[in-house]
Amino acid sequence: MAGLNCGVTVALLGVLLLGAARLARGVEAYEIALPRGSNIMVLIKPGTPTLPVKPCHIVFSKRWVTTLSIKAGEKIVFSFSCRDPENYFVIEIQKNIDCMSGPCPFGEVHLQPSTSVLPTLNRTFIWDVKANKNIGLELQFSLPRLRQIGLGESCPDGVTHSISGRIGATLVRIGTFCSNGTVSRIKMQEGVKMALDFPWFHDRNVSGFSIANRSSIKRLCIIESVFEGEGSATLMSANYPDGFPEDELMTWQFIIPEHLRASVSFLHFNVSNCVRKEERVEYYIPGSTTNPEVFKLEDKQPGNMAGNFNLSLQGCDQDAPNPGILRLQFQVLVQHPQSESNKTYVVDLSNEHAMSLTIEPRPSKLSLKFVRGCFVCLDSWTCSTNLTLTAGSKHKISFLCDDLTRLWINAEKTISCLDHRYCQRKSYSLQVPWYILQLPVQLRDFSWKLLVPKDSVSLALVPAQKLQQHTHERVCNTSFSYLVASAVPGQDLYFGSFCPGGSIEQIQVKQNVSVTLRTFVPNFQQEASKQDLTVSFIPHFKEEGVFTVTPDTKSKVYLRTPIWDRGLPSLASVSWNISVPRDQVACLTFLKERTGVVCQTGRAFMIIQEQRAHNEEIFSLEEEVLPKPSFRYHSFWVNISNCSPMSGKQLDLLFWVSLTPRTRDLTVIILAVVGGGVFLLFALGLIICFVKKNKKKKINKGPAVGIYNGNVNTQLPMQPKKFQKRRKDNDSHVYAVIDDTMVYGHLLQDSGSFLQPEVDTYRPFQGPTGDCPPSPPPICSRAPTAKLTKDEPSPGFPSESDSEPYTFSHPKDGNISNGNTDTPLLDTHETTEPGE
Repeated sequence: MAGLNCGVTVALLGVLLLGAARLARGVEAYEIALPRGSNIMVLIKPGTPTLPVKPCHIVFSKRWVTTLSIKAGEKIVFSFSCRDPENYFVIEIQKNIDCMSGPCPFGEVHLQPSTSVLPTLNRTFIWDVKANKNIGLELQFSLPRLRQIGLGESCPDGVTHSISGRIGATLVRIGTFCSNGTVSRIKMQEGVKMALDFPWFHDRNVSGFSIANRSSIKRLCIIESVFEGEGSATLMSANYPDGFPEDELMTWQFIIPEHLRASVSFLHFNVSNCVRKEERVEYYIPGSTTNPEVFKLEDKQPGNMAGNFNLSLQGCDQDAPNPGILRLQFQVLVQHPQSESNKTYVVDLSNEHAMSLTIEPRPSKLSLKFVRGCFVCLDSWTCSTNLTLTAGSKHKISFLCDDLTRLWINAEKTISCLDHRYCQRKSYSLQVPWYILQLPVQLRDFSWKLLVPKDSVSLALVPAQKLQQHTHERVCNTSFSYLVASAVPGQDLYFGSFCPGGSIEQIQVKQNVSVTLRTFVPNFQQEASKQDLTVSFIPHFKEEGVFTVTPDTKSKVYLRTPIWDRGLPSLASVSWNISVPRDQVACLTFLKERTGVVCQTGRAFMIIQEQRAHNEEIFSLEEEVLPKPSFRYHSFWVNISNCSPMSGKQLDLLFWVSLTPRTRDLTVIILAVVGGGVFLLFALGLIICFVKKNKKKKINKGPAVGIYNGNVNTQLPMQPKKFQKRRKDNDSHVYAVIDDTMVYGHLLQDSGSFLQPEVDTYRPFQGPTGDCPPSPPPICSRAPTAKLTKDEPSPGFPSESDSEPYTFSHPKDGNISNGNTDTPLLDTHETTEPGE
C-alpha cells in the first residue's frame, strides 16, 4: 500500500513538474479522444496565410510536425511550440452521416467533440449527410435566422454557414450565410453538406440548427424566408456568381405578414444558351387567378403583393459547346402599403411618335439602415424601381413608395425634318405635355432632339419670354432652364444654359441640336405655364450659332462663348446681334484684356460691326489686346471666329452690354448752331464770288465733270445697251443740274459745323446689314491685322471702291483738270459709255 502511495506520489510529482516545465516554456498540452464508430475526423493544419516571421510547429510524440490528423477511435496528446498557435493553425472537425445504409440521426445537431477540449484555433465544423435521391432533408435554423452573402463577403461576427447540396457526385453550393437574417429553413434532396466556421475567440458551443426528414421536393432546394416586419432580403441562385446547374429548379418561399406588401427586384442576372425548354421565373401569388405567373428574367417583376408567395427559377437544356451562364441575384422588399398605391395614373402616348418617358430613382447615399422601397407599378403588381414607357400605347401606372421625392422623370422626344421643302418655315412648340405634369413625381429633364438635313436647313429657337444666359456673374435662379447643345454625332458643342428673365430673343443654330428643359424645384408644375419655346426650321447658314439680344435698360447683359469651361471648338464661328434703342447708348465691355489663345493653324478673329455705319473693327484674338469699354450708338454685331488652337490654350470670351440714356447738352447745341451759321455765311460768300468771276466763261469750255446724284437718269433715249443693266451701270445717279454748294459741300462738312443733308453729299453705300452677321476674314490668313475702318481695308476684304455700287460720270478722254473749278452743266450731246 505504501509502495502504491509512493508510486502515485511520484506520478503526481511528475505531472506537476511537467506542468511547471510547460508553464515555464509557455505551451499547453491538449488531449483529443474520438469515440470509435463516431465517423468523426479532426485535422489540424496550417492556416492561410501563415506568418513566416516566427515559426510554429505541432509537438506530437516528441516530434515537430505541420499537420495532425485524428481519426475515430484514436486518442492523441499534442502541444504547440509557440504561445500563439491561432496565428498559424486551423482545425477542421468533419462528421460523415450516412442515411443510405441506416437511419439518420434527425434532430438537433451537436458540436462533437466539445469546444472546451479543442485548442483555441479558428475552427470549422463540417457535417456531410448522404441520402437517397428520393429523400428530402431539411435544415432548420433557430433564432437568429440566416442572411445570405455574396462570394468574398464576410460576416461581422466571423461566424459563417456554408451550405451545399448534391446532384449525384457533384457538389452544388447553395450559398454562404451570416446571422441576423430571414432564412429559417433550407430543404434539399439527395444529401447536404453543412460547414460552420467561427473564430478562435468565439465562445460558441452549439450548432444552431437541426436536421429533419422530409418527403421528396423534386428540385434542387427550397429556401424559406420569413419576415416579421418591414425589411429586405438579398438572395442568389445556386453556385452564384457561377452558373446555375443545367435544367434544375430552385424555389424560394416567402412568409409575409398580411398587413405588409412585398416587391421583387432583380439586381443582376444572366441567361444561358438554351437548346431545349426556356429559362424563366414562376410566381405563386395570393389572389392571382392564373398561378403560376410566368416571367422572363428581363421582365419587370411583381410588386405590391399581399401575403405569402413563392418564386422559382427554372433552367433549361444548355448548348454543350457554348452553354453560357444562368445566374440571378434579387431583392425582396417588404413594407407597409403606401397611400399612392391605390391611385392609378394614365400616361397616354398613343398619339406620340419617337418619344420615351422614364421614371427612375434619384441618386442617393447608401444607408446601413432599412430603407423602404420606391417602386413604379404597371397595371397591378408588375413593379420595378424604374420604368420606361414608349410611344404608341396608353399606360396605367401606380406608385408603391413612401416618399415620391425619391423618384424623378426623364423624357425625350425627337422632331425630325426629313424634307427641307416641306418643313422649312414650319414651327413647333416645345412644351411639356400635360400628362407628365399631372404625375405626382418631379420632372427632371425633358429633351427635344431636333434633327435637320445637313447643309439644307437650320433651326431658330424663339422663347415666349426672353432668356438669360447662365454665367458666374449672373446665375439662373429660376425653377427651370434650357440646356442647348449640339446633337451632331461626334461634335461636342454646348451652347449654354438659359433661363427666363433675360435679354436673348432668339437662338439660331446651324445643325442638329438638343434642347433640354431641366427643372430645379419639385413644384415646377406650378410654373409650367412660363415654359414655352418655339422651334422653326429656317434657311441654312454657316455659323455654329447666332444670338439675337435686346439688352434691358435696367441691368447688364452677360454673354459668353459656347463651351465656356473647355473653349470654343476649332474653326467654329458664333455671332451676337445686339440691338440698341434710339434713345440709348450701349457700353460693350470684355472681362479680360487678352484671350490667351495660341493658334496652331489659322487665325482667331473678333469682328465688331455697327449695323448703320457699316464700319467693321477686326481684332486678332491671338495677338491683340481686347478693346477697352466702348460706346455703341447703333445696333451692332459681335462675331467671334476660332482657329485650330494648340492644346491647353482654348478660346473663351465673356463680355457684357449695358445701356444708358443718350444725353444732350443745350449749351453745346446752341454754340454749334451759331458757329455753324457764321461759317455757312462765310462759305456761301466765297462760293458766290467764284460764281460771278467765272460767269462770263462759255458753258462748253473745258471737260465735263460728273457729280454724284442718286435720283437723275442721264441715259440717252433709245441708246442701245452694251451690257446687262446693273445698278453699277445705271447712270440715273448722275446730276443733270448742279448747285455750287453740292460741289464744295464736302469742304464744309469737314469743319464739323456745317449740317448738310445726306442726299446732297457723296457717301459710300452702306446697305442693310441687320439680317446677317459680318463675314469673318479667311481662316488661313496670317497677315497681322489691326482695327479696320473704311479708310484702311483689311487683307481678305475688298476695298471700298471695289464694293461701291455708285459710280461717277467721266469725260471721254479720261482726264479731269484739277485747276479748272468751273461747274458747267452737263453736255447733253455727249454721253459716257458704261465702263469708260
